[in-house]
Amino acid sequence: MGSTLPSYRGHRYPVEVISHCVWLYLRSPLSLREVEELMLQRGVIVSYETVRRWCAKFGQAYADGLRRRPRPGGKWHLDEVFIKINGVHKYLWRAVDQDGMVLDILVRNRRDKAAARRFFRRLMKRTRSVPRVVITDKLRSCGAARREVMPSVEHRSHKGLNNRAENSHQPTSQRERAIKGFRSTGGPQRFLSAFSGISPHFRPHRHLMTASQHRAEMAIRFAIWDQITSAAGRPTTA
Repeated sequence: MGSTLPSYRGHRYPVEVISHCVWLYLRSPLSLREVEELMLQRGVIVSYETVRRWCAKFGQAYADGLRRRPRPGGKWHLDEVFIKINGVHKYLWRAVDQDGMVLDILVRNRRDKAAARRFFRRLMKRTRSVPRVVITDKLRSCGAARREVMPSVEHRSHKGLNNRAENSHQPTSQRERAIKGFRSTGGPQRFLSAFSGISPHFRPHRHLMTASQHRAEMAIRFAIWDQITSAAGRPTTA
């Protein structure tokens, strides 16, 4: 898995510092300057612009690695919501499996059949799988695209069945408020694709666990993170 990551060669900071900064920014509703401040409190001097470049270079690779562990389930929930980019309304398409793992996101200008068709094809290519069931709301574009792209897959269309996908948008909405909205066209796709792969990994269903179970689960997830980022067993300088 580590061989698919971008090379750390040429970076003077240890891998642990780089991965921790990426984790802070893409896990919590923090600004780049707040990450800089938190690192300074720990005695690490790194500028917010450096953190931004690390997130742009490594964030998506980390997210892709997490999405491959484990393979997605056979029931996919799809939904789309409005987001505002530089004052213009766009649509954020999102797909999650039955366990709440975010499979992919896509920012589009419309929510018509062409947008749904592209999202379906992108999902199958990225996950290298075909679902058993697709669950959407009442948007007819999804049904038309599903019949064209994956005709053998069962489709359930009901507003009440798609709460899992709708709930998965909440962290994105929180983050959008924290950064006071998105300001460019390509930025949200890059940021949200990485954010949607990393943030949910560290958000287990806490209400279903005891405190000891939660600590054990988080220890497992941090170990996976270290493996994905190659922070374990890699030299600290390039």
